[in-house]
Amino acid sequence: MKTVETLNEGLKREYRVTITAKDIDARVDDEVKSIAPTVRMPGFRPGKVPPNLIRKMHGAALSADALNKAIDQGVRDLMAKEKLRPALQPAVTLADDYEAGKDAELTVALEVLPEIEAPSIEGLKLERLTVPADDKAVMAKIEEFAAQMKRFEEAPKSKKAATGDQVIIDFAGSVDGVAFDGGTGEDMAVEIGSGQLIPGFEDQLVGTKVGDEKVLKVTFPDEYPVENLKGKPAEFAITVKELKVPAASKIDDDFAKSLGLESLDKLKELMKDQVEQEHNGLTRTYMKRKLLDQLAASHDFDVPPTMVEAEFNQIWQQLEHEVSHEEDPEAAKAELEKDRDDYHAIAVRRVRLGLLLSEIGQAHGVQVSNQEMQRLIAQAAQQYRPEDRQRFIEYVQQDALAAAQLRAPLYEDKVVDFLFEKAEISDRETTREELEAAIEADDDGHVHGPGCGHDHDHDAKPAKKAAAKKPAAKKDAVKEEAKEEKVEAEPKKAPAKKAEAAPAKKAEDKPAAAKKAAPAKAAAAEKAEPAKKAPAKKAAAKK
Repeated sequence: MKTVETLNEGLKREYRVTITAKDIDARVDDEVKSIAPTVRMPGFRPGKVPPNLIRKMHGAALSADALNKAIDQGVRDLMAKEKLRPALQPAVTLADDYEAGKDAELTVALEVLPEIEAPSIEGLKLERLTVPADDKAVMAKIEEFAAQMKRFEEAPKSKKAATGDQVIIDFAGSVDGVAFDGGTGEDMAVEIGSGQLIPGFEDQLVGTKVGDEKVLKVTFPDEYPVENLKGKPAEFAITVKELKVPAASKIDDDFAKSLGLESLDKLKELMKDQVEQEHNGLTRTYMKRKLLDQLAASHDFDVPPTMVEAEFNQIWQQLEHEVSHEEDPEAAKAELEKDRDDYHAIAVRRVRLGLLLSEIGQAHGVQVSNQEMQRLIAQAAQQYRPEDRQRFIEYVQQDALAAAQLRAPLYEDKVVDFLFEKAEISDRETTREELEAAIEADDDGHVHGPGCGHDHDHDAKPAKKAAAKKPAAKKDAVKEEAKEEKVEAEPKKAPAKKAEAAPAKKAEDKPAAAKKAAPAKAAAAEKAEPAKKAPAKKAAAKK
């Protein structure tokens, strides 16, 4: 194999690689020997077919396979010989005039990772803001939880439905006067103002009372999961069967017992654990962002443009999805375009910090163990249908990039924890509001690598920060002592192979009537399972 460097500019490299016809032919001979014992041909005993006949029968396929293997080996040898660390998958092009029996000339183009000086981790100083889980915070969490577990009681017969009330209806939907599959149902409970139905459905129930019959006119969203209903105007003939109003939830021992707990004290105990966990998560987020700020301020180096573009595209796609749901999508998109350069700068920062954290981790022996990796794979597999889980596990085990993407969040957290141990940390008690405001004031702390799969909605550029949101109480949190903290992702070096599409995740049951659709994952290889037939509910929010 002959190699000639044809480009060396910044982080860009390009090589012309020549693989001799003799090498390719030798590989064909190896392929012939490999398959000979299994070849069957009339007149010959099994395994005794002459090599020249095997070449005649399977020559084209064997040559193609041998060429592919020679190219793969040639690229690997090039990486080793030139000591290259590719940022992403090298682009390999075979010369157009190649013919079987001739030397193969390749062009290998890639971007390499920058040479990063040994990152300094000395002198790191961080402030740990802590928030006590006092009785006031615990009761506020219980009240928040109680409000989510809303109960309804029967309303007076003469009452008209208002926002916040629950209406029990029968319905029959049609498009252009024709009933559609899943558009009919009975005894569906609708909470007016909950936002669970497509726009206009709930609003038209305001003012109705028991016994009323009404035709609701709505339009299916453009992103609706049923193809023949997307964007279509529809009518739902409804009958109001019951009307219920919210009932006050009294927080006492009976309320705790309705959750399967012994007493209100036990509920407070569990809720205190959840509040402490939330506060610890906020504290960690603040410390991590300050840590990344210090690293960014003390390290500056070129980053591979392809990695930056991949990161930027993920950010931009998420933002475009968000503005598509604004009241005036076109105006929102035009406003967003003005900030393109700012978001590109954020992508550069994330990739640089990701590479820096990776270097720190490698320099100090931070690793994700095989046991931890197997646990990650098993947890991720639970997101898929039972019949697809083994396929997903095999896919991750065979694809280096998919495994790296799965490993990245835990690896980054381990590097951050290592740096926390090395930093000089001072403690200061504060309030939750002050801590959230401090986090909001520094909203670019999350580090992503290309393809990390995380949402970017909390990474708005500094000029347009979204208010910090308090985590909502969840019923499962009452029944569990603790909950794993969600980890961040580490920008990583992409291995030599591209990721293939993973098995499709199972869609949550979606009604065929007026449900909103959550955006589909780009990597899904199969269609979601058929939707269940139920009316007018919105699809579950994207995780």
